[in-house]
Amino acid sequence: MKTSFKKQSAVLITGVVVFLALLIMPAPEGLSSDGQCMLAVTAIMAIWWIGEGTSLAVTALLPLILFPLLGILPSKQVAPNYANHLIFLFLGGFMIALAMEKWNFHKRLALWIISLMGTDPQRIVLGFMVATAFLSMWISNTASTMMMLPVAMAVVRQIAIDASLNGEKNPDSQKTIENGLGLVLMLGLAYSASIGGVGTLIGTPPNIVFAGFYKNLFPDNPEISFFQWMMLAVPIVIVFIPLVWVYLCRFVSPVPLKNISAGSHEIIQQELDDLGSMNHAEKIVAGVFCLTAFLWIFRKPILMGEFVIPGWSGLFAHPKYLHDSTVAMAMGVLLLIFPVNGIKGLDLHGKREYFALDWNTVQSKVPWGILILFGGGFALASGFGASGLDKWIGDKLTGVAGWPLWLMVLVVCLSVTFLTELTSNTATTTMILPILGLSAVAVNIHPLLFMVPATLAASFAFMLPVATPPNAIVFGSGWVGVPQMSRAGFALNFIGAGIVTGTVLLLVNALFI
Repeated sequence: MKTSFKKQSAVLITGVVVFLALLIMPAPEGLSSDGQCMLAVTAIMAIWWIGEGTSLAVTALLPLILFPLLGILPSKQVAPNYANHLIFLFLGGFMIALAMEKWNFHKRLALWIISLMGTDPQRIVLGFMVATAFLSMWISNTASTMMMLPVAMAVVRQIAIDASLNGEKNPDSQKTIENGLGLVLMLGLAYSASIGGVGTLIGTPPNIVFAGFYKNLFPDNPEISFFQWMMLAVPIVIVFIPLVWVYLCRFVSPVPLKNISAGSHEIIQQELDDLGSMNHAEKIVAGVFCLTAFLWIFRKPILMGEFVIPGWSGLFAHPKYLHDSTVAMAMGVLLLIFPVNGIKGLDLHGKREYFALDWNTVQSKVPWGILILFGGGFALASGFGASGLDKWIGDKLTGVAGWPLWLMVLVVCLSVTFLTELTSNTATTTMILPILGLSAVAVNIHPLLFMVPATLAASFAFMLPVATPPNAIVFGSGWVGVPQMSRAGFALNFIGAGIVTGTVLLLVNALFI
């Protein structure tokens, strides 16, 4: 939703006023002058990010200007944050996603999953949800929702024409089907796209923000690998998707879906027929996709009790030099130089193409602003440590030490979830993760027990169209109203917070600590 000029101006001015006030006022007790300057920078960035006073990327560039001016860090120490290796993990993952989209492999994959799940109405909803969630683990949740939306709408319209309710066919029944199955399927697409995105480090920007912040704030702790994150997050996806499916079909749909006769198999089959057989380029992209997943998962040794699966990085002289970003960029570059059809090659749009991916596509479709936002967030984290603001915040947050751990984690989840309903989840996590990590240390809790649930909860905002791009996309279908989304999403916000809390308490210690 586009912010008005008046609102943007008000947010920008408010940020500047607060920034100057924090610089001029006497420093709070125990806070150094550098810490006070860092607090002022944090405040202006938080206000501009959350209030959307300007582009998120523009705000993310402020540390490059303000840190040297205020004596927090020199430019040569700020700038490397904008080239953090995790940024290249996201870039490489996005390049692979672009190749999948360019040759329609992502659509074929989704249609395969849907056809396998079955074609009665409830199975249709589950099939679309599973396909969307799986795609969102590897490509952006926005792209996966946009791709699935027209297919889903065509299926609903066909069922509305062919189906019967209680043995009758009439315009009212068709409208009922659209308002029932259409509502459930649209919400299922949006919610599964958000849920699936948490499954991998590249699935959604907050995951990358978390990984970078954790390494910057706690450099002595082991980094979070791609496989470790999947071991934690994929179980959440596996549990949450069926729960959402049952909830939508039984409690949200205004009509029993089991009473609707389906005739959607022809539509799915027609979509697959239209794709034709897999061409050479699509097979190459599919191979690179599978190879990338394999290399990410098996980069480091995997412990399975007393049995150890050796990691492939051990074949090299310096295995610690190799990261998940190494794999991502290697595969991205491979797609750019791998020939697909020779000198007569044409892509799906009839344009002459020689390679699986071209730089013009990368240049035009990669969200460069998000990469800058990552860098600004990492710079912010480095400023916390350099200025001493981290220790000061930690000292001020010891009051919650007496709370039970499960309650603290649940409060973190619910706070981030409902905050994200009105703000960008990337901006929210960028601002709140350093504070949560330091708060955890202050109360003698491992920082992952606060940072991980906040990261996951940031993707689980289901109530409002403005909360996530998938919510906004399905709202545009016309089959979902704000009251309907709010009622459905309110319960799911709490269910999501409960699932994340339980998973964090069960798995974080076992996997990371």
